[in-house]
Amino acid sequence: MVAEPDGSKDGPGGVPEDRKPQSDEARSAFAPPAGVEQPAPPEEEHPTSEFALPPGLTTEPPAEQEGSAFATPATYSAKNSPPAFTPAYGVPLVRLPQDAPWQDRMRTMLRLPVGERPVPEASRKEDEAGPSVPRVLDLTLRIGELLLAGGEGAEDVEAAMFAICRSYGLDRVEPTVTFTLLSVTYQPSLVDDPITANRTVRRRGTDYTRLAAVYTLLADINAQAHEVTPEEAYRRLAEIRRNRHPYPGWVLTAAAGVLAGAASVLLGGGPTVFFVAALGAVLGDRLAWLCAGRGLPEFYQFLVAAMPPAAMGVLLTMLHAELRPSAVITGGLFALIPGRALVAAVQDGLTGFYITASARLLEVAYFFVAIVVGVLSVLYIAVQFDAQLNPEGALRAVERPVTQILASMVLCATFAILLQQSRATVLFATLNGGVAWVIYASIAVTAEGSTVMATAVAAGLVGLFGQLIARYEHTSSLPYVTAAIGPLLPGSATYFGVLAIAQNNLDQGFASLAKAAALALAIAIGVNLGGELARLFMQAPRAAAARRAAKRTRGF
Repeated sequence: MVAEPDGSKDGPGGVPEDRKPQSDEARSAFAPPAGVEQPAPPEEEHPTSEFALPPGLTTEPPAEQEGSAFATPATYSAKNSPPAFTPAYGVPLVRLPQDAPWQDRMRTMLRLPVGERPVPEASRKEDEAGPSVPRVLDLTLRIGELLLAGGEGAEDVEAAMFAICRSYGLDRVEPTVTFTLLSVTYQPSLVDDPITANRTVRRRGTDYTRLAAVYTLLADINAQAHEVTPEEAYRRLAEIRRNRHPYPGWVLTAAAGVLAGAASVLLGGGPTVFFVAALGAVLGDRLAWLCAGRGLPEFYQFLVAAMPPAAMGVLLTMLHAELRPSAVITGGLFALIPGRALVAAVQDGLTGFYITASARLLEVAYFFVAIVVGVLSVLYIAVQFDAQLNPEGALRAVERPVTQILASMVLCATFAILLQQSRATVLFATLNGGVAWVIYASIAVTAEGSTVMATAVAAGLVGLFGQLIARYEHTSSLPYVTAAIGPLLPGSATYFGVLAIAQNNLDQGFASLAKAAALALAIAIGVNLGGELARLFMQAPRAAAARRAAKRTRGF
């Protein structure tokens, strides 16, 4: 065997061993022939883990530290949206305690997203037929109409409508309330067609006795101890509608006169001013009733009602200038200023019902303009006859604590009668108004503080006490709040603004009217804030504390 220069060895016959053809036994039958590429191994020979990510997918990046000021802001893209997942701790279950007031439970339900609302427990068997859906929706709309026409806020009306539907087993409902339209939509399931019913509120009236009866019906419908069928609820609702007002017309007219007289005494008037202001208010109320009987809109009713008190003040000026005629005119305006509608408007705005709040504010603006036009017409005629109307002399503050406290309580009591409240609520509204005047006079008169701040603080206490007693009695807070804010209404600022405009002092007049608007807003915000503070002292649903508020810190 001869070794080759490259190191290989020769086999027999002088042929290198590595170049000799191999026999069939030495070569695999599955090996590819020379010159053919080696095929790739089949996929089955490379098994992968069943937990491995498929190609093209990436793992979720770690979450950024919440609240980091140096974190790069992330942008959302519908094409590259983050994957939806259920957290390891699960989705928190919302539970509403049954011992909480139904108003709080339903308000919490409305403020929660639809997907997070708890489903009510089935109160009947699966094979048992529930009440008719159209009948329940019609009952809900009729009760909501009475509440909205009586002056309740939009959120309270929606909570009542939602409570009625859930009490009768309709959990997939969405009530909607605007200024003149009520609507409720029910969808049995995600695959069924929704059922929608609506009702228009065409007439509004003030009757807090009827409003309290509606709340009693709502409490019975939502109570577990009572089982009010739709037929029984319809019967009770018909009785509420047929009930007569607790006070006849002549009592209301007398109450309007006493209210104006008490307001004039509150501003420094004496016995003569009291009777003159009462006479002017009675004449204005009778003229307003006459216009209402002839079908005239409320704008003209307010305009006509504001003219007799202004005329009586002008007449008193021409006879005895030292008897404070401004107190006569201002007292007559107290019964006309729409404080109830103003409070409801601001409450709707603070709770997010901006369309309803705008409509209510526009209604208040129309009534306010009607009062201004009525008083301004009389004062303009008086100025043409050289009537000596001097607003500067009437701005002097008068301190008569005992007399003014009694006058404020009389004003609240007569205001409650005008609102058709039940006799059981008049006493508390009277005491609440007396406390409000004491707080206001202590800050604005005795301490010589800001009148706007004094008004807001006094109105806040009115809302706080009114909401607490309303939760204790399981009824609406309006009978305990609306009459109590009577002594705080900006009648004096309204009159002085109108008088300045009549005397061509436009800057002073508009400044005084702006002050009246500021006082009115202070009353409304204070009442709403007091009501919210009252809910902090009451047992609230657990979900209300856990509910996240909308984060809007940049105005967009």
